[in-house]
Amino acid sequence: MDKTFLYDAVEKAADVLTALSDRIWEYAELSLEEFQSAAAYCDLLEAQGFQVEREVYGVKTAFTGSFGQGKPVIGILGEFDALSGLSQAPGVAEKQPLTAGGCGHGCGHNLLGAAALGAAIAVKEAIEAGKLTGTVVFYGCPGEEGCAGKAFMARDGAFRDLDAAITWHPGDVNEVSTGSNAASLQMIFSFTGIAAHAAGNPEQGRSALDAAELMNHGVQYLREHMEAKCSVHYSYLDAGGRSPNVVQPTAKLCYMVRGENVTKAKALLERVKKIAQGAAMMTETQVSWHQVDGTASTLSNRVLEEVLQENLSCAPLPAYSQADWDFAEALKKTCPAGDLPGTLGPQAAEKRAFVEKMTDSGSRALNDFVMPYVPSDNFERGSTDVGDVSWLTPTAQMNAVTWVSGCPGHSWQVVSMGKSGIAHKGMLYAAKALAGAAADLMETPALLAKARSEFEKEAAAGYDCPIGPEVVPTAQV
Repeated sequence: MDKTFLYDAVEKAADVLTALSDRIWEYAELSLEEFQSAAAYCDLLEAQGFQVEREVYGVKTAFTGSFGQGKPVIGILGEFDALSGLSQAPGVAEKQPLTAGGCGHGCGHNLLGAAALGAAIAVKEAIEAGKLTGTVVFYGCPGEEGCAGKAFMARDGAFRDLDAAITWHPGDVNEVSTGSNAASLQMIFSFTGIAAHAAGNPEQGRSALDAAELMNHGVQYLREHMEAKCSVHYSYLDAGGRSPNVVQPTAKLCYMVRGENVTKAKALLERVKKIAQGAAMMTETQVSWHQVDGTASTLSNRVLEEVLQENLSCAPLPAYSQADWDFAEALKKTCPAGDLPGTLGPQAAEKRAFVEKMTDSGSRALNDFVMPYVPSDNFERGSTDVGDVSWLTPTAQMNAVTWVSGCPGHSWQVVSMGKSGIAHKGMLYAAKALAGAAADLMETPALLAKARSEFEKEAAAGYDCPIGPEVVPTAQV
């Protein structure tokens, strides 16, 4: 089909999508607490004629919006959760919180969901016009930032009936994601001891805080004996109290254990559990643990990646105004000097040479070009719950420019740019590219068959869900 129809459909919905994105930016709701955001999406989906299901797959802020009938069924994934501690005034090139300690969209998820919805709307209009046949499903996926919403959805039946799934992420470069990500498991370890006066009768106390610290020390020694693609991170949720003259009776730690795949992450977690048990024995305290969430490793699908690359190249790139460039230049000066832009792992030589040429060795504030697609087996040590989707259906992801080159993710700079013209233009560009990719897949059965063949080979081991059946999706405050 002539993709200008899709691009025009996105432009027609531009004001609605921009208003939605800005409203989600203002809500800035944390993982699994996105009740206002989910309601805004569902109301808009219904107004656009989608069949909406709310509170799906056991997650209160998860939802779907479907349009069309029959095969193929293409899923478009959207996210909308924010991050704590990143409150920031929009459109300024200095750190300026709106609310001390407040939340902010430091990963651009206000844009992510809105663009994905824009693509779904464009495909819906093409189906209505008789230009496409099949079904498009928008997935409202909450809790990516800390509760692995897609993994809970996958565990409870989502995504399995799709012919393919596509999504995107805001960033500093227009690029198709390739390679793999680590699997992760997040656990809370709770130590319980006996309170006592730290000077008067310390011999009667049993310090849970000592146990937590010994556990952390034990894990430090474990790091030498992990596989190269494994990592462990932790934080204190409870240090027992503020009084130093009390033997602390409680302590709580949150651990995130990552591995090349779920099997390896689980094996490493068992070693971490043994260290926790040892720490409890040494301090004569009690320890218990429970899982918070988990994500699977990511399977790459090169067939779908090539489709996304084609559509990144076909969709009209944003035209930036002088005001856009001025703001980008000012904000770039606040970012730490770093390597050339890119999203997953070390750059292939071909891509590095291209970026150096296009950006004058990284000095350009906005990367107003499309990176070449270079299939790669790069391993990214970070994790994403898109990985869980990739084990259930052919899946691919791309990035589009919504912030300045070299801008760190999860930063006040990202929040500041979230309502800017640069961000809005990148959002609409991403929507057009996703819509074009969905159309290609719906029109070309051979592409879907080829993507499915690759998927079945890569996913032959089967989906090992990282989340146990006993784990309930819970907001972590």
